[in-house]
Amino acid sequence: MSKKNFTGGLSSLLGDQPEKPKRGRPVTQTKEITKSSQEGTKENETRATFIINEELLDKLKAIAYWDRVLIKDVVNTALQETVAKYEKKNGDIKPIPKK
Repeated sequence: MSKKNFTGGLSSLLGDQPEKPKRGRPVTQTKEITKSSQEGTKENETRATFIINEELLDKLKAIAYWDRVLIKDVVNTALQETVAKYEKKNGDIKPIPKK
């Protein structure tokens, strides 16, 4: 018996397959990324990590579930309301001075 040569792989068995067209909307990235935490986010968004009380997180997840929105949208709304309340009481928030 002669030895068989299997070095061609699966493509040699199937032959040349036409490339499938990509599905979905094409990626259009016009956002300038200045920090690695901005990668994969939309315009004017960045990624942040917070430590939060587990019970509070469960409630935020439940609100997002029942309102059929993303958790980040619930958190964003809560933070916007907190900042608006603070500014109403104390005036505009001054930026942190850069060293």
